[in-house]
Amino acid sequence: MTAWWGSRQNVSQRLRLEVEAMRAAFEDTFRLVVKAPAIYWIGTVEVNLANIPQREHTLKILYPSDYPRRPPEAYLVKPEIYSEKHQFEDGQLCLFNPKDGTSYGWNPSRSTAVTVAAWAIQWLYAYYTWRATGHWPGLEERVR
Repeated sequence: MTAWWGSRQNVSQRLRLEVEAMRAAFEDTFRLVVKAPAIYWIGTVEVNLANIPQREHTLKILYPSDYPRRPPEAYLVKPEIYSEKHQFEDGQLCLFNPKDGTSYGWNPSRSTAVTVAAWAIQWLYAYYTWRATGHWPGLEERVR
């Protein structure tokens, strides 16, 4: 079975779209890494907030094998941060609520790695806001 991204000799149209979109949104901030069976973007962004221990943050945007049915997963590589809010035990950032559906959450026909990278950057700002204020910005679903 061929991977969704095709092969080095025959790159899929979807991967071409992904590369074009990431370059348009982030220029050279992220680079694409292909280490079969994994394919991911890695890049360092600067969080421009006062009083944080480190401004540079390295993000990894990992495509699942059944992409685009499932969104890419976002991980913070450096610095090591673990949040008991909006982060899974394996370190994956919780970026949206699947209950929001395709109009607000992940939409396989319109969303790209750009969507996930932007959400991951927003997550960083929300995390530091939460650490400073005790309040996670934005809407949160209550778990009962």
